[in-house]
This record gives sequence, C-alpha cells and structure tokens, in this order.
Amino acid sequence: MPDFKRPSERKGKNDYRQIGLLTTIPILLAVGPLVGFFIGRWLDSKFGTEPYLMVLFLVFGFVASGREIYRLLKRTEEENEKKS
Repeated sequence: MPDFKRPSERKGKNDYRQIGLLTTIPILLAVGPLVGFFIGRWLDSKFGTEPYLMVLFLVFGFVASGREIYRLLKRTEEENEKKS
C-alpha cells in the first residue's frame, strides 16, 4: 500500500543517513587531489623530479576520489532499492 504521508513525515533514519553520505561528495572531491598534490610535492623534493611526481599523484588523487564517489553512489542506490 502506498505511503501518502508528506515527505517531511516520511523521512526516517535511512533517509538522513543517505543525505549524510551524499554530502561527503564535495569533501571527497577536494581531499583526494589535495592529498595527491602534497604527497607528489614531497616526493618531488626528495627525489628532485619536479613536477612529474606531483602531477602523477594529483591524477591518482582525482582517480581515487572518483572511484570512492562511484562506490558511495552505488551503495546509496542499493540502499534505496532495498528500502523500496
């Protein structure tokens, strides 16, 4: 039987959990490349390979962020399917 309550009345723990998970996306988009940038700069200063390792680890950071966002969205979608 369909649930005809207002959206504000239907929100349960699961909905707020998903909102919390999805708000981490901007944080992931910023942190991954930043960590890659600083690791790359540090390694460049150690090995004198400026700017190659910085660029490489910056790309690794973007890839890691994208992969984690994909996994997060997939998990959120699976939770929505279980709930329906």
